[in-house]
Amino acid sequence: MEQLIIRGKKPLTGEVYINGAKNAALGVLAAAILSDEDCIIENIPNVNDINVLLQAISKTGAKVEKMKNHKVKINGKGVSSFSIDYESIKKIRASYYLLGALLGKYKKAEVALPGGCNIGNRPIDQHIKGFEALGATVKVEHGMIIAEAKELKGANIYLDVVSVGATINIMLAAILANGTTIIENSAKEPHIVDVANFLNSMGADIKGAGTDVIKINGVEKLHKTEYMIIPDQIEAGTFMLAAAITGGDVTVKSIIPKHMEAISAKLQEMGVTIEEQDEAIRVIAKEPLKSTHVKTLPYPGFPTDMQPQMTAVLCTANGTSVMTESIFENRFRYIDELSRMGANVKVEGNTAIIDGINSYSGAEVSAPDLRAGAALILAGLAADGITIINQLEYIDRGYENIEDKFIAIGADIARVSNEKEIKKFKLKTCS
Repeated sequence: MEQLIIRGKKPLTGEVYINGAKNAALGVLAAAILSDEDCIIENIPNVNDINVLLQAISKTGAKVEKMKNHKVKINGKGVSSFSIDYESIKKIRASYYLLGALLGKYKKAEVALPGGCNIGNRPIDQHIKGFEALGATVKVEHGMIIAEAKELKGANIYLDVVSVGATINIMLAAILANGTTIIENSAKEPHIVDVANFLNSMGADIKGAGTDVIKINGVEKLHKTEYMIIPDQIEAGTFMLAAAITGGDVTVKSIIPKHMEAISAKLQEMGVTIEEQDEAIRVIAKEPLKSTHVKTLPYPGFPTDMQPQMTAVLCTANGTSVMTESIFENRFRYIDELSRMGANVKVEGNTAIIDGINSYSGAEVSAPDLRAGAALILAGLAADGITIINQLEYIDRGYENIEDKFIAIGADIARVSNEKEIKKFKLKTCS
């Protein structure tokens, strides 16, 4: 069993480069099977979620070729299976994008109800509503979502709630439909725009991505393309907060600063200096952190995927902070782990009331989900003594070589797999 071991209290300094966005790549990779020609996609993060999806795509009969570590070629011409079973996809939520892609191209699809992190209820009713509006019949049987249609026709679809997954899935299903589809109350996240841009590079006709109304004019077919995934907003935000919690000075590079505005604004409220550059942000935290209030919201609001990391930082701020989670109802499960490290947090419904502490103290903890795992790393970086983090499989779902990136900016962190390596690390850091 692999673990991360951290000796805290080292200010992080230097430069860190951000990989491609996992959430964008998942949608783009599923979209690639809509073409019978080669789609070359670059800046793909090498994380477990991506690898699981690529294996599932390959099982459909599509040709999947890893050209190098962050570059893949997909050709959907050979697709012969329209069923994605539970074993192929149980670890990731984004399995359902194959539902929209297969339905859109072949008019039939069967995909197992998705897995992923247990952070709360994420219903697929808006996905089903969109598919049915386009003319599909959808049912759920034996843990499988089954969608079929004789023909898909454009439709006006109003999403009852803003849903990133439903927005992408309906786009995928509507690309090759007859006529015009309009999605109202659509999600506006950067990866929505990235998926739309990718589809347009293949010959799709999508307008309005990034606004709350997306218009899709159906086309007959899609052609080959070469495309580069946008930088990962959440990975970038994690390293920005790591600089803040350690009193560091870190330049986060290869990013789109506009995507980071909600995070930058909250850090500035906390007394952190933010220097924005063309494709980078420098984070300087030389003063004690101030408390603030944060509420997660759909983009351009504060992202729910940054909530655990920000909560970890707020635990070290002077005064009382409030974190309100408005997206997922089960996203505070990690608070017990932070409490083991000395955090003083009281959860009431969807709100966490946080009284700042002088310092975390190192402890052995376990990551209950992907972003909570990142939050525990941040706490460990700021803690007195040694922190050991278990269940790295969650962290590896969304962060590529995270310990190496932290080491490069001065963190004392290592991935270990046995007691001998733990003892060696403790002796090294004590010397």
